[in-house]
Amino acid sequence: VFYYNYSDAFISNVRNEMDAQFEAIGITPSNYDGNTNQGTQMDQVNTAIANGANVLVVNAVEASADETTQAIVDAAKNANIPVIFFNREVSDDVINSYDKAAFVGTDPAEAGHMQGELIGNYLVENYDAVDLNGDGVISYVMFKGQENNPEAEYRTQYSVEDANAILEEAGHPALSYYDSAASTQYLVDPNGSWSSAAAQDYMTTVLSAYSEANGNMVELVIANNDDMGLGAITALQTAGYNQGVDENGEPLSTNIPVFTVDGLQGIVDAINAGTATGAVGQSASGLASAVVTLVQNYQADGDLMSNTEGMNVDETVAKIRVPYTTVS
Repeated sequence: VFYYNYSDAFISNVRNEMDAQFEAIGITPSNYDGNTNQGTQMDQVNTAIANGANVLVVNAVEASADETTQAIVDAAKNANIPVIFFNREVSDDVINSYDKAAFVGTDPAEAGHMQGELIGNYLVENYDAVDLNGDGVISYVMFKGQENNPEAEYRTQYSVEDANAILEEAGHPALSYYDSAASTQYLVDPNGSWSSAAAQDYMTTVLSAYSEANGNMVELVIANNDDMGLGAITALQTAGYNQGVDENGEPLSTNIPVFTVDGLQGIVDAINAGTATGAVGQSASGLASAVVTLVQNYQADGDLMSNTEGMNVDETVAKIRVPYTTVS
């Protein structure tokens, strides 16, 4: 099993689930950390094949680059072993190029739509409280995990578009990005790691210029994953915001709403403590279970997709979609 980066919080949860579920069926996987380096991961794939690997399970570092994922498929095909990509979307053409290739992940657009609905409904119900400077417009910051990653692209797009549709239907103006002069409507992790450190650094810098005192305070935080949301919360707390609630459930400070994607325990705890507002959750156990099912299918009859009738499978390609949930 090849992971793009062990330090990613969601991927760490998937690895724990995958290890446990494989062990439960008598398989001890060999795990590899790509450390966000595609060259390293490709070397690991070739080494695993040379060492006699029976199945490749790949969380690709550069999933959006067809030449990269195609090289992994070609290596598996030459060795006549299956390859199951997971979590990071691989193109249909790459999967369809080999009858022993499959993908397990989510519908990249679904999380964005669900997050947009969460945000829009929350703002309609709490508009005046969120609009700190009373100008009638909600100012937001967007933390994007990685350029050209389908999950990041769709979460960035639809969380704002769908929230705006709900706001406008309720008679409110669309969200306004905090920096009107910015060339993009998001801040991206420069290392592509979706990290809390990147978001904390960005948010600290933003708060040095955008504040209640200046009348231009960021009034909403949207993050493409939990880690970036938690990093933003750390910066907000350092500035005196998002201090949680007292024993009666009353806020201890002004709270800036924070919405994320992943729904891991850290953000659930933050929501329960009143320091975060809502999250779209994806299931690490569901993702691992689908991958393990495909491996078992291959063990049984040589066909990865032979026992997937009850799963959400794309019509024209061997791709399984694990549904999202909501936490608020």
